[in-house]
Amino acid sequence: MSNLPSSCDVVVIGAGHNGLVAANYLARGGLSVVVLEARDSVGGCSSTETFGGARVNVCNCDHITFRTTGVVDELGLGEHGLRYLDVEPSQLNIPWDDGPAWPIFHSVDDTVDALRLTYPHEADNYRRYADAAVPVARLVLSAAAAGPRRRALVSSVLAKRGRGVANLLKWSRMSAAGVMRSFFRDERVFTPALATGPIVWGLSPELPGTGLGALTFAFRHAAQVGRPVGGSGMLSASLASALSSRGGVIATSTPAQSIVVDGGRAVGVTLSGDRTIRARSVVSAADPRRTLLDWIQNPPSSAGPLIERWRAAEHQAGYESKIDAIISSPPRYRRIDPRLADRFDPLTPSTMIVPTVREMHDAFLSMSRGVVAERPVFLANVPTALDPSMAPSGQHVFSLEALFTPYAHPGGWATSHEPRRWLERFADFVEPGFLDSLGEWRAMTPDRYESEFFLPQGHATSFVGGPLAAIKADPPELTRYRTAIPGLFLCGAATFPGAGIWGASGRHCATEVLRDF
Repeated sequence: MSNLPSSCDVVVIGAGHNGLVAANYLARGGLSVVVLEARDSVGGCSSTETFGGARVNVCNCDHITFRTTGVVDELGLGEHGLRYLDVEPSQLNIPWDDGPAWPIFHSVDDTVDALRLTYPHEADNYRRYADAAVPVARLVLSAAAAGPRRRALVSSVLAKRGRGVANLLKWSRMSAAGVMRSFFRDERVFTPALATGPIVWGLSPELPGTGLGALTFAFRHAAQVGRPVGGSGMLSASLASALSSRGGVIATSTPAQSIVVDGGRAVGVTLSGDRTIRARSVVSAADPRRTLLDWIQNPPSSAGPLIERWRAAEHQAGYESKIDAIISSPPRYRRIDPRLADRFDPLTPSTMIVPTVREMHDAFLSMSRGVVAERPVFLANVPTALDPSMAPSGQHVFSLEALFTPYAHPGGWATSHEPRRWLERFADFVEPGFLDSLGEWRAMTPDRYESEFFLPQGHATSFVGGPLAAIKADPPELTRYRTAIPGLFLCGAATFPGAGIWGASGRHCATEVLRDF
């Protein structure tokens, strides 16, 4: 901290991937930038950590939307060590109930061919879904990359000749389950889309307004899923290296204490010991609620409505957990159709193990009571199947995400037997010996995400409004990145286009800051 400058053009709070993306674009624009990070390393939930002698991803390792933004080439991240491995197929789907596993390939044709072997009665329906949904997915990706300002959004629509607009408007008002039922009849085929859509958002797929969550299959055809060599954290490492090469400063183990407002404008950030870094602008890539309610000193009266709106808003508690384990031998899935066995390695993609729509909805309703579903949504993967460099020779990394796993779990997570139960339930889907192969393992539950990653109640606020909310600028601080306090900007998972490894929020926020300069 002693080497930090006393002033700069912009202070960025938070060295998650969006904060680092914003800082890079600002530095590339000629501004002096300081990034403050409370943890002892960069990346936040997009980072990779050492555990059990191997490298494990804090959150899921699959990147898809980030690869559509242009950030990799614009910031030259390949020159700073970022290299992707394509994941093909990108997803393997297994129902909790009886039924064969089925893969999603980047190619629609290959996916339909696989369904003709596993769920032949839904193969033509899948093609009909893809014909309707892939143009919508491409439109959403294009709009997210173009930026939320009306002119940019309209230009992105015109560039696609308006394909997908009608369905975008229609599906935005529907439930994700309703959208999928309009194409499919067999839940075993369409529920994985709901699991990677509304369930990941912490919502029931039966709720109106979740309809765009039905696009998760289509995104895999509109863009190529990939994983950074060395783990998800290599993205943040390359961003940090690129920022340093541009003269930016990153201070880890340096939490922000408050945001200084003088003359009605954000003018700096106070650190421990009453030290202040003065700046012409402040960008917060942290939780907006904490930013606006806990860190602001002397807010101007014009910011009163904004602050009160956030004070009155209910904060969603965390609902997702992840097991990281070191295993001596990789699992072998039971339900792989032998006619597909020679087409792909079942351990390359992430695997969705999904219950019924009714169970998902009931699990959502039970979250307020801290109840974990008897049959949760599971997302499993073995990153070392594609990237052996993540573990020593003879070992593998295994991860298992479980939803919903409420923050307010009765009795607390520290003594809960749930994580072990998830491993035992997963073992039912693979050949015998999986539990015997387990070495060291840990459970990252919502309480740990709160204490170790500074996520309030273990949850990072996510933007789920979609392109329509961006067009309407609702709410403006999350869709335009500017707050009612001049000089204070927001970026991160809570801002357009939303959560996941996307990076567009940081890119667009930097554009707004540079407009002021």
